[in-house]
Amino acid sequence: MWLIVGLGNPGSRYARTRHNIGFLVLEELASTNKLEFRDRTEFRICKGSIENKDVILLEPLSFMNRSGTPVNKIAAKNGISPDNIIVIHDDLDMETGKLKIRKKGSSGGHRGVESIMQNLGSGDFVRIKIGIGRSEFIPTEEYVLSKFRKEENPLIKDAINKAVESVHSIITEGVEKAMNRYNRT
Repeated sequence: MWLIVGLGNPGSRYARTRHNIGFLVLEELASTNKLEFRDRTEFRICKGSIENKDVILLEPLSFMNRSGTPVNKIAAKNGISPDNIIVIHDDLDMETGKLKIRKKGSSGGHRGVESIMQNLGSGDFVRIKIGIGRSEFIPTEEYVLSKFRKEENPLIKDAINKAVESVHSIITEGVEKAMNRYNRT
């Protein structure tokens, strides 16, 4: 079984913001595979299958820097080890719309990833990072909570589609093949 986590912040105020790219990918992944989310207090969740593999899609609703608590709770409840967890999140240090898959590693300063690492006691989970760029004029805290500019929307739509494809590739072919395919584009 795979646990696929999209990172973001809860509430309409943050919908479609840069920091919520993980939620956007999970919603497209669920739609593409005809899966439906159920709302819980701490998270949104859906269970089903993708490419004949059992999956749980999870959107923590605990704000970014506390994402690890619901991730650990669902992983422990379902006996899912870190190497069967995929976390989808934004990356300030990558150009807008760029996608990169990492097999494991550090948090790279991302507080949601850091929280997951602390709660799981491991950094051995797959990350799908989507670039949101950076602004030299807007403070980081404001920038990540801003919406994409009109001219960025095609890049983000393409990145979301590639992220959905890469999840399919990871769970059917393995992370190495997915990295070889998607880290080049």
